[in-house]
Amino acid sequence: MKLRRERAVRIGSRAVQIGFLLALLLLWYLATNDWGVNHLLLPNPLSVWRQFVDLLKSGAYLPDLRVTATEFAVAFLLAMASGTVTGYFVSRSRFLIRVFEPLFAGMYSIPIILLLPLYVLFFGLGLESKIALGATISFFPITLATIAGLGGVDPALVKAARSMGASNYQMFRYVLLPAALPVIIGGLRIGFTVALLSILGAETIASLAGLGHQIVSLAEDMEMSRTFAYIAFVVVIVALLNSVVSHMEARGRRHR
Repeated sequence: MKLRRERAVRIGSRAVQIGFLLALLLLWYLATNDWGVNHLLLPNPLSVWRQFVDLLKSGAYLPDLRVTATEFAVAFLLAMASGTVTGYFVSRSRFLIRVFEPLFAGMYSIPIILLLPLYVLFFGLGLESKIALGATISFFPITLATIAGLGGVDPALVKAARSMGASNYQMFRYVLLPAALPVIIGGLRIGFTVALLSILGAETIASLAGLGHQIVSLAEDMEMSRTFAYIAFVVVIVALLNSVVSHMEARGRRHR
């Protein structure tokens, strides 16, 4: 009975989500066909769909996708490695947690993308400035989640493992990591999202290539249907990546 109820809730939520998207598409169609909205501001959805299909068939997105994907992958890997390592060492001391956790939280609250001109000044308009910006912004949520996850492990579990002679590796592998993994994965998901969004945002402001740069270039040339097709392409990619990360987070919580 419980499984059936959960399945019904899941199906109902999906139906509402699909209905919401269909309603938006309908309003979009009516606005551009019946309500007189200028197509330079909002192109017809059918025209956008044709451009989207042409974009996929032609493969014109591949060079820009390669640039953005490279920037994101390198930035996120750097942030994940540095954030988890930093969070681990900080979490080993209550004093360090009291010192660095509020410090990192305060730095995370600063809109670091405002410092993009400095990153461009130091690293140029190429991939390096986007990688540095994405890694910096993504570092803080990953570090904070690692500190919270490892620092919040039940002390009774640690004492029990120590009393049974667990080594430092065994303590980390079989006690700390399983207990903290859901929180850490949640931080990785946030870091994943902010890294991708910050890189795309930076590409629209100061870049020589990438999906964000292509969107701005098309908008400046008033190719609005093509612009919206690229935006839809980015939305699809982000949605797919987010679903993968959400699935990993759910699995981590189930295996806690």
